[in-house]
Amino acid sequence: MALKKSELYSSLWSSCDELRGGMDASQYKDYILVLLFIKYVSDKYAGMPFAPITVPEGASFKDMVALKGKPDIGDQINKKIIGPLSNANKLSDMPDFHDATKLGSGKEQVDRLTNLIAIFENPALDFSKNRAEGDDILGDAYEYLMRHFATESGKSKGQFYTPAEVSRIIAQILGVRQAITTGATTAYDPTCGSGSLLLKVADEARTKITLYGQEKDAATSGYDITDL
Repeated sequence: MALKKSELYSSLWSSCDELRGGMDASQYKDYILVLLFIKYVSDKYAGMPFAPITVPEGASFKDMVALKGKPDIGDQINKKIIGPLSNANKLSDMPDFHDATKLGSGKEQVDRLTNLIAIFENPALDFSKNRAEGDDILGDAYEYLMRHFATESGKSKGQFYTPAEVSRIIAQILGVRQAITTGATTAYDPTCGSGSLLLKVADEARTKITLYGQEKDAATSGYDITDL
């Protein structure tokens, strides 16, 4: 059965509740996005050869679940999950899951991370059974979180979120639909975030075009690899 977006959004916001209070939304968003990313790529690509994202043996979401309740859970997540995933996919600046200033220390950190992982264990969040043609569930989840993070942080939404409607208008202004395009036609976004604008440009084109993007934030760049 396909994953219901309402259940996905509910679980995502529950994960935010688990971290809310210890840090600003602009900070805890990275933990939620990385956990969502790990769950998604584990469900979709673990054990799959030539996958767009490499999930090293021992560094999947299932291995993260095995760390629940351990007194050194934060340190172990860094060493066994984040480190191998980062190295295998050349990701940098991943959040520190053993940061006492943000996640607490001792039992507080253990409980917080254990509860956070448990939320993503929800059978309703099985991404392996998802992905109907044209249904970008990961992109939808990312945009949902970005919209709420932007609102809750009290900062300009443009700081880390561009509404889909704005991306669509920009793509239309570029005039790619009226242009003669081929596979050699390129579109480049130097600060591409999740790749939403690039995807909107690709949707506007009459034929397949080549997309290029770069993103500084590691928690976000992984989404580009799976989406583009």
